[in-house]
Amino acid sequence: MRILKIQTLRGPNYWSIRRHKLIVMRLDLENLAETPSNEIPGFYEGLVEALPSLEGHYCSPGCRGGFLLRVREGTMMGHIVEHVALELQELSGMQVGFGRTRETATPGVYQVVIEYLNEEAGRYASRAAVRLCQSIVDRGRYPKAELDQDLQDLKELWRDASLGPSTEAIVKEAEKRGIPWMSLPARFLIQLGYGANQKRMQATMTDNTSILGVELAGDKEATKRILAASGVPVPRGTVINFLDDLEEAIEHVGGFPIVIKPLDGNHGRGITIDIRTREEAEAAYDAARQVSRSIIVERYYVGRDHRVLVVNGKVVAVAERVPAHVVGNGRSTVAELIDETNQDPNRGEGHDNVLTKIELDRTSYQLLERQGYTLNSVPNKGEMCYLRATANLSTGGIAVDRTDEIHPETVWLAQRVVKIIGLDIAGLDVVTTDISRPLREVDGVIVEVNAAPGFRMHVAPSVGIPRNVAGAVMDMLFPNDQASSIPILTVTGTNGKTTTTRLLAHICKQTGKVVGYTTTDGTYIGDYLVETGDNTGPQSAHLILQDATVEVAVLETARGGLLRSGLGFEAANVGVVLNVAADHLGIGDIDTIDQLANLKSVVAESVYPDGYAVLNADDVRVAAMAEKTKANIAYFTMNPDSDLVRKHIQKGGVAAVYENGYLSIVKGDWTHRIERAENIPLTMGGRAPFMIANALAASLAAFVQNVTIEQIRAGLKTFRASESQTPGRMNLFNLGNHHALVDYAHNAASYEAVGSFVRNWNTGQRIGVVGGPGDRRDEDFVTLGKLSADIFDYIIVKEDDDTRGRPRGSAASLITQGIIQVKPNCRYEVVMDETQAINKALDMAPDNSLVVILPESVSRAIKLIKLRGLVKEELHQPSTTTNPVDSQISVLNKLL
Repeated sequence: MRILKIQTLRGPNYWSIRRHKLIVMRLDLENLAETPSNEIPGFYEGLVEALPSLEGHYCSPGCRGGFLLRVREGTMMGHIVEHVALELQELSGMQVGFGRTRETATPGVYQVVIEYLNEEAGRYASRAAVRLCQSIVDRGRYPKAELDQDLQDLKELWRDASLGPSTEAIVKEAEKRGIPWMSLPARFLIQLGYGANQKRMQATMTDNTSILGVELAGDKEATKRILAASGVPVPRGTVINFLDDLEEAIEHVGGFPIVIKPLDGNHGRGITIDIRTREEAEAAYDAARQVSRSIIVERYYVGRDHRVLVVNGKVVAVAERVPAHVVGNGRSTVAELIDETNQDPNRGEGHDNVLTKIELDRTSYQLLERQGYTLNSVPNKGEMCYLRATANLSTGGIAVDRTDEIHPETVWLAQRVVKIIGLDIAGLDVVTTDISRPLREVDGVIVEVNAAPGFRMHVAPSVGIPRNVAGAVMDMLFPNDQASSIPILTVTGTNGKTTTTRLLAHICKQTGKVVGYTTTDGTYIGDYLVETGDNTGPQSAHLILQDATVEVAVLETARGGLLRSGLGFEAANVGVVLNVAADHLGIGDIDTIDQLANLKSVVAESVYPDGYAVLNADDVRVAAMAEKTKANIAYFTMNPDSDLVRKHIQKGGVAAVYENGYLSIVKGDWTHRIERAENIPLTMGGRAPFMIANALAASLAAFVQNVTIEQIRAGLKTFRASESQTPGRMNLFNLGNHHALVDYAHNAASYEAVGSFVRNWNTGQRIGVVGGPGDRRDEDFVTLGKLSADIFDYIIVKEDDDTRGRPRGSAASLITQGIIQVKPNCRYEVVMDETQAINKALDMAPDNSLVVILPESVSRAIKLIKLRGLVKEELHQPSTTTNPVDSQISVLNKLL
């Protein structure tokens, strides 16, 4: 077997709208292409020996063991690889279950689709599954050492990708509330929401967290002085910088027992408590000095350690933190008990697990000695042996929920303290013998105030009720169901995407909001170009959705990005599907128009239930997408007598219709006429039907997003098919004695669309400079030739600079075949170089003629036209007379 390609999908996609995280592996079975599993000697036995847990896979029989039954009876290797890749992830702690396997148009080549939780782990599991199956085919077994290594690697990838307990809790709460989120590429930042409504978090600090509060909380001595001045009970202590000052500091706090800790420490690093002798104090000083130059010496207060979590001024959780310890069983040594405790699957390295493994340090051995133990001691049954003096979870401690036990006065005090320090989220370390009594009654103190407190002791306490502290954070960031997203309007189709996207963005700008939009020629925010290039995929969508200035997103969505990565967002408010026609077929295993329609339907299916799918009622494949989406439906049509639209309107639906020369919005028994088509510059005086359809789609998408008719009209009348607003989309230039039209038509449907305008040019010769992208099918080039022969009087056939793997001259030859089939006597010539072909056409153009250039490079074509001297770009202006013809630019009117 051979892996041809592995792709990672991260959003709604061709395979699943709901399951966004999928690996797509293109797998060539090679010599196994026609060999089912039951014909491979020993394969079933070798697979069961390697992965007996596959017994739990149901598969199509619908029962436990169903998959292995299929293997025994005979199934293809691609299907088996799918199940093995899923099982390897399951055995590594990643719960996944979705998979698909489909044979492509190439015999023996399969697309194997598996769900993942971590991208790297999903790709690894895909490759490992192929290795495992190939090994069983070749050797009858997969060595246990290799399987163990695979599982270890997968577990490490999963662990390394962990967000951490606090961030994970926040992300899960966001998902539960339908708030989109994404990781940002710096400083472990998480973005919640989109655009101008986004919030950002780093661990448990938000973009509202006061930097002054963080700085003050980080300076433990300053915090103590501020709180003491406010009458808050805090430990008596002082700060020293030299060992010589230690003795005086001990006297200042009232003598032993004391606590020594670094001024700038966290997670319990460098802290020693319950110090009772000078020797212990000096050792503790040295330990603290490794963390911080300045050292805090405090009185040691007897009591239990508690963490009080305050969010947005309210106490939301309280946990008692019990230091790392083991409990005797009367048989095992302390060392054995530690090993046994660390076997708990909830315990891991660092802070990413529910609990942390117990590791011993200098203070651990001192503490053991003070309790009368060594590592070889055997504690009595039920006897507790402490291994750490501090109660931090990061050093192996456990948490016991005490939220319902804290005294109201302590709640009031904690909330007041956090207000004094100035934090929106804070964790207070409270030492008290009884959290249910006021601190003043039991000589309790507030030891520290912590910015960015960890949540894991509250969301997963060892004992007690888990607390939804992330919910309190969400309530703070997005109060009263405040919007977390921005309106997202996405546009797809075979032709017209860029023009419709630009027009829709222009209409939305009439509302006064900042619009970010992506197109095939660049990404824009407001009136400015942010990034050039074909930006119609997830990466460009992320750029817009991550920008805090954007209030409305209008995103062109092309097939390439959908296939490579899926949609770049969870869902849209409006999804526009313009049309589906033969283009890019045979690429990316999309071989038929129906498959292309299924791909495009991802846009319609990914609209929120209360949003709108805006569909072309005149395209049967697009209209059928109404059955797939849960969103509201809005149709647009060039046919005012459309039966589909008529029935839709009778049921209370909304539609955009071209009727009696007007673009109109129709709903129920009323009609809002927006504007006459001839007064809309984009429609070339109403003579470009495909542009009218684009304008209908954009107008309807804006209308269902609550843009007013007046704003839509203003947008339509101020948007032109010009080099600046729609480069490469019906750009008409006046060269004095003739005209040149530049359009990025590159498939049969777009040739037809341009032809619908060019055929109206009846006062001069129509010259076409034609070609097409090299990665199209042979029959596609023949079709372009046939269409060219029907549209133009004279044809110059050229080829793109980038032939996309096709032999030079092949595309031109196929186009000429098509020309000759339709019009054997047609006048044509082949000029392979695009620049030479354009110049040839412009040089030969007679008076009143129209040179239509369908280029690979729009910018180059326009530059060549402009090099010819004074060039005027012809723009249709809104009518100012009762005669529609007089409203055209004079030359254009005469010619049309």
